[in-house]
Amino acid sequence: MKTLVISDFDGTISTRDVGYEIIERFTGEGWKEIDRAYCAGEIGSRDAYIQITSLFRGTKEEMVRYVLNRASMDPHFNEFYLFCKEKEIDIKIVSDGLDFYIDVILKKYGLGDIEFFSNVVGFHNGRASSIEFPHHNGRCKKCGTCKSTLLEQYRQTYDRIIYVGDGYSDVCPAKDADVVFAKGILYEKCLENGRSCIHYENFRDVEDHIRERLSATASPARVGYR
Repeated sequence: MKTLVISDFDGTISTRDVGYEIIERFTGEGWKEIDRAYCAGEIGSRDAYIQITSLFRGTKEEMVRYVLNRASMDPHFNEFYLFCKEKEIDIKIVSDGLDFYIDVILKKYGLGDIEFFSNVVGFHNGRASSIEFPHHNGRCKKCGTCKSTLLEQYRQTYDRIIYVGDGYSDVCPAKDADVVFAKGILYEKCLENGRSCIHYENFRDVEDHIRERLSATASPARVGYR
């Protein structure tokens, strides 16, 4: 059985919510009302990003420098990535964040070959001027990146999908995954929704659990992940 791990980025692979920190650092006070409306469920992330993009101050170079100085990865993710390669388990990143900081962080840690899906910021004369949502759901229009749509697309090529996340944008795809690793908001929502999940603190926990299941039995029908 072919297995895929789909993981969130901010607060999951990255220990910091980089998108939130960039918005806080490079926009004025206006973003707080937008953020309040988002957290209250009055608007989705797509509408929030459209409004916030016009508030960005600073150049792309300044934002990238800020990100690289503050970036921090889950200390066990690289090891987890090597483990998955050894076991022929694929990994893809789905994020409702922004492409430019995910790209530079992955490359900083030697992980630039991991495919990721996110919202895309356009820059003009070095400054953020537009945002595109190449992976949105035209029917829902809530999130910039519809993680559920991406997950369902991969159903065609993978027998089992494992999801790892921590936030609001992970709740919908977690409903459709075969196995869910959750913490933070996602864990709370899984409990509220009666969605079975495995609590984790870092990718060492995820690796240990998958490794245990892979070695639990020699029968592929009972292994659970492959």
